[in-house]
Amino acid sequence: MIDFKFRPSHFFTEETTSVQLVRLHYPESTWGEQISLYAHWVEGKIQYEAVDFYGNDYVIYPGSSWEPLNLEDMIYLIEGMQLNTDTHDSSMELVLDGIPQAESTYYPQLEQYFLEKRKNYGLD
Repeated sequence: MIDFKFRPSHFFTEETTSVQLVRLHYPESTWGEQISLYAHWVEGKIQYEAVDFYGNDYVIYPGSSWEPLNLEDMIYLIEGMQLNTDTHDSSMELVLDGIPQAESTYYPQLEQYFLEKRKNYGLD
């Protein structure tokens, strides 16, 4: 059973102020896109950022929080992520087709959640 209220106790140490939270792979998309979600400790707040190989800008919500997101909110952030068309310039446009495969040391149940969702849609 997935614990949607699970919340990591922390992301950062005294030595680290940025960490990779989640790595997403979209096998059904045109180019098999990979997107990494990062957390950055900035002025006492956690800022979230999505980064891909092409340098695209993403709109994510929530974009920041005072404490680590629980699993449910992290899923909401991932599933609601969109390419920011307002700042889109010469970067290759990215189509996020399908349901991602996910890896995370901070949210270990993300992999299971998306695996089950992919199976329900006949993708695995």
